[in-house]
Amino acid sequence: MPQDLQFVLTLACRDTQGIVHAVSGLLYQAGCNIVDSQQFGDLEGEDATGLFFMRVHFQAPPHLASTATLATLFEHTRQQFGMEVRLYALAARPRLLLMVSQHGHCLNDLLFRCQSGSLAVDIPAIVSNHRRFEGLAASYGIPFHHLPLAAGADGRVAAEAKRAQEQQVEALIERERIDLVVLARYMQILSPEFCRALAGRAINIHHSFLPSFKGARPYFQAHARGVKLIGATAHYVTADLDEGPIIEQDVQRVNHTQSAEDYTAAGRDIECMVLARAVRWHVEHRVLVNGHKCVVFG
Repeated sequence: MPQDLQFVLTLACRDTQGIVHAVSGLLYQAGCNIVDSQQFGDLEGEDATGLFFMRVHFQAPPHLASTATLATLFEHTRQQFGMEVRLYALAARPRLLLMVSQHGHCLNDLLFRCQSGSLAVDIPAIVSNHRRFEGLAASYGIPFHHLPLAAGADGRVAAEAKRAQEQQVEALIERERIDLVVLARYMQILSPEFCRALAGRAINIHHSFLPSFKGARPYFQAHARGVKLIGATAHYVTADLDEGPIIEQDVQRVNHTQSAEDYTAAGRDIECMVLARAVRWHVEHRVLVNGHKCVVFG
């Protein structure tokens, strides 16, 4: 199937009758072939939003094979149902900016997945507040941008200095036409301004012990408390620290025979897998934000 003729449509709107019929009928009448279609209505439970979500992967005829043309085709249906509609050309490879501090397991994992072809993205830049992984970036031929953050006498980075550094990152995002920012263990709290600028296009990864075991060496803290499950959470970045809509999570059992170092190694493996899945699902346009949570189409 020609890649340049393949598209993904995602939509969200109030749940009502006739949405699937209208969308599939419009695609059929336009000569498109639906490859895969999934939908979900959030109607049950006290936290239900009453919204309907849909993802359609389809092949378009050559004369319709552009997102602008397809958007025009869908305009009447969009207005009819009050839809939030997005169209993506699968031939366009998403561009990622990776940000890292001093733990490189997630960075290394994503770089390998990209180079091996298992993750169909381009990575035009890596940003870090340390130089530790400059050599790793060079080995993959990716420009490395060292943007340090000097701490004051109290060990904290001044808000003005942090915002100035973030503005450098924002300029890089604009210059490199970045689609998604991945915090691959970037251990800095982002400003509310930066979070707003990255809304819906920045993913973070962290251990799933929160709100317990905050701060340094969380796996050692967990070992000291006899934790039996180690996990990781990938979520969209928001101004509410580590509380953005969750995309993916996983866990692994541990026991008393394992050391704190074993806990740490297991945790890092899970972090890599969870982050990679979240990134893949995002760039395949499988994740739709539903208030404080996500709809993830498999």
